[in-house]
Formats: sequence, structure tokens, C-alpha cells
Amino acid sequence: MKLASYWLDTAKPFAGAHAGPVEGRADIVVVGAGFTGLSAALALARRGASVVVLEAGKVAAGASGRNGGHVNNGTAHDYAGLAASLGAEHARALYHAFDAAVDTVERIVREEQIQCDFRRGGKIKLAAKPAHYDKLARSFEILNRDCDPDTELVPRERIREEIGSDAFFGGLLYRKSAMMHMGRFGAGLADAASRAGARIVEDAPVTALTRLQGHAHRVVTPKGTIEAAQVLVATGPSREGPFAWFRRRLVPVGSFIVVTEPLSPAQLDSIMPTRRTATTSKYIGNYFRISPDDRLIWGGRARFAMSNPTEDAKSGDVLRAQLDATFPQLRGVRLDYCWGGLVDMTEDRLPRAGEHEGLFYAMGLSGHGAQMSVHLGQRMARVMAGEAGANPLAKLDWKAIRFNYGTPWFLPLVGAYYGIKDRLE
Repeated sequence: MKLASYWLDTAKPFAGAHAGPVEGRADIVVVGAGFTGLSAALALARRGASVVVLEAGKVAAGASGRNGGHVNNGTAHDYAGLAASLGAEHARALYHAFDAAVDTVERIVREEQIQCDFRRGGKIKLAAKPAHYDKLARSFEILNRDCDPDTELVPRERIREEIGSDAFFGGLLYRKSAMMHMGRFGAGLADAASRAGARIVEDAPVTALTRLQGHAHRVVTPKGTIEAAQVLVATGPSREGPFAWFRRRLVPVGSFIVVTEPLSPAQLDSIMPTRRTATTSKYIGNYFRISPDDRLIWGGRARFAMSNPTEDAKSGDVLRAQLDATFPQLRGVRLDYCWGGLVDMTEDRLPRAGEHEGLFYAMGLSGHGAQMSVHLGQRMARVMAGEAGANPLAKLDWKAIRFNYGTPWFLPLVGAYYGIKDRLE
């Protein structure tokens, strides 16, 4: 079993990076070459701006290349609860932003001819307990009536039409959701940005930022220094660099994934006959889908720990047990991949985008980022070009998380808390 991302291992890496040095001036410096930064770079370069993308590692090798491969609409929240806390109008606008995000990904894939197996198959959210189905049903009444008529409630007696397991008590179907190969999309998006004129520099972490005037900054890297009229911070869950203000507002949470050997058509039909993306309703739940080459990609929080080879392997054991419990028919199937990544979680699990002290930013995608990262990159490019109303998250404030000053020492406590909620609720 490889302790490596299936997406990165089965995609041709981006080959158009500039070696450096980093010097001179640019209209825009983008910090981070994940989906957010690359999408923004593409849009800004298309507008004629000179764009330099600085990536601490390799293109799309962080969260963008280490996720579950879902491109889902719908927020991380129960829609009824979101409407109650934010108001119906604001909740509806946020929900529709996630719809638009899937459309944005599809448009870029089509326009740039990115071969990444993009497919709209829908998503099923699965109720892990009878009470969870009741909650989904209450939320569905409001969601379907006021916001998304393309949703459908699937009762327990029909759940095997969707999932070949007795572990679930019904589900909520979202028809707009999609999936794609994340490694191929990341490399294709970087190729598109490069063709448009953006200069992408790998192995160039930002070590210092000095504000000059207005939005202008001097940006320092080990490969040199560059001055930019505007800077977009798209670092995701990175814990490095001069970005303490953002780190106070984010918690990096590990998420882990295993991938089976290729399965037969009969095995695939027995577990996921509709081939949708799937998520479960527990706080420490699972998410899964079928890969383009007929493997089951099975992920989840597994353990509240930071990703590294040791923790990835331990989490893989937890995921194996969860997979066997959900799909007993797959017991004994070989696992070919296991890896982990970091999710940049906000306190309320809603993403953030805006401006702070002259720096533009988009991050905090909270485990629902594949589509919103691409969408926010495009939208923040419009904001930086002077279209302030393009930011769909402008109404959300962003307060620091209490006691969050650096190393997330509290993650085991958070894991224990959510584990208790899963048992009790």
C-alpha cells in the first residue's frame, strides 16, 4: 500500500514552473498554487495583469491534491439550521454560491479542455441514525421549497437503490453535485494559468511581507524579492509564513483517505449502483466515491491528528475498519493507497474571502473546498479588478478562534467532543 495521494500518483505533474529568481515587479502576486490561487491567477492573467504565483511546495500538492475528489453543492450545514442562524435570504445566497461553484468548475474544465474525468452524478447524504434521517427530512422541507427543488429525500426502504449497505436509515439527494480527478484538474488548471501568462514558481515559500502603500507589498522568498501592486493570500491550511492573522482564524484538521484495488462491475454495483458521491451524517463521518479506474475512494476524519506518514498509516487502519463495517462484501479487498491532508476549518465551517490590511484572501474552505476554491479564486480576481460586489462571502465577519495561537493542541479534545456527540445524538 502506497502512503501517497492517489490523485497525485496517477496524474502527470505540472511541468511549466519557473525556476526563478523571484524579482522585479508584478501587478499581482498570488501566494499558493492550489486551486484557489491557480484559478485566480488564470482569471487575472486573462484580464491582462502580470501575475506571479508563489508556491511553497509543488503545484496542487497540498489540500487541492489530497482530498476526496468530490465537487459537491450544498454547504457543510443543515440548511434549516443555517437559515435559522443567518436568516433565510443570507442562507439562500450562500447555498446558491456553492451551486455556482460547481458550475464554475465545469465551465473551466470545458473552456480549458482539462481532461480530469469531470462528471455530474449527484451526491447522497446518508443518515447514520434514525434521528439523523428525521433531521434531514425537516431540512429537506425547507431546502426543497425555498432553495433547491432538485433535491430529493430517499427513505430507508429505498436506500439500497443508492448504497449497498444496511448501515444507513435514508438519505438526501443533491443532483447538482459532481466529481473529478483532482490531480489532473490541478495540473490542467496550472497549465491554463501558465498559457494565459501567469508565472508559477514552485519551492518559493513567502517568508516576509512588507506593506508599501495601499495594497502594494514587498514579498520575500528564498528565491528573491518581488514587489506587487496587489497580493492574494490563498495558502489554505498552511502553518508557515507571515500569516499569523489568518492562522488565528483557522484550525488545521487532518482528513484521511484509503483507496481500494480496482473492483469488478459486480462489486461496484453491489456498493454504489448510482456511482454518486456520498457523505455520512456523523460529525466524524465518512465520504466516498468511485474513481475513474473503478476503485472505491473512502475517506473520513478517522483520527483528530495532523497528517504525516505515521498518522496516515494509523488512520488507514481506522478507515479500513469503517469500510468493512459499511460494506462487508468488500472484506479482504486490497488497499492500494492511503494518505492524509489538512482541512482549513473555520469555527462556523463557512469559507471566508475578503481583504485584511491591504491583503486579499480566500480560504477556510472547511472540507467543502474543491469547488469553492475554484469559484472564490475567480470571484476574488474580479474583486481585485475593482468589482467589490463579486465576493459572495462579503457579509461574513471573521473573528479569531479563542485559544488558537499556533500548534492546535486542542485537536484531541475536539475529536473526543465530536465522538461523544456522535454517540449521543
